[in-house]
Amino acid sequence: MAGKPVLYVVVCAAGVAGGVGELISAAQVRGWEVGVVATPHAMEFVDVDAIAAQTGYPIRSAWRKPGDPRPLPDPDAIVVSPATFNTVNKWASGISDTLALGILCESYGWGIPVAVQPCLSTAQAAHPAYGESLAKLRRMGVRVAESVPGSYDWTRALDLLRD
Repeated sequence: MAGKPVLYVVVCAAGVAGGVGELISAAQVRGWEVGVVATPHAMEFVDVDAIAAQTGYPIRSAWRKPGDPRPLPDPDAIVVSPATFNTVNKWASGISDTLALGILCESYGWGIPVAVQPCLSTAQAAHPAYGESLAKLRRMGVRVAESVPGSYDWTRALDLLRD
């Protein structure tokens, strides 16, 4: 896998999260080495062992202890998919209370491409904080894949990294 660009896939606790293997496969076909970072609640939505087998890395969900080796190489890009209402709003506000949010907050300073594909209800999307958060993320350079209600296309956010 040496020499391939590294993509972090950040997975949040949305109902579709169990399908993240489709995104991982698509990224690998496109030449990415993939590491997965999950929110703590997302760990209950995904097949941890299958993802580790697919990527060759354990899923990261918690901070490592000082002195522990880094389990993933540094990312060249990040895709957040599926992204929940909670994650989008916390990320835009600079809240770093999980490893996934900490990585997302730091990504701005790393200057790497970041794409996000939200997965939330129409009612959540109507909340004023959500629109403001997406606007803030866009101003930070985050590429936002618009979701289509009733469907979830796992490659939509990945496609934004081509631009």
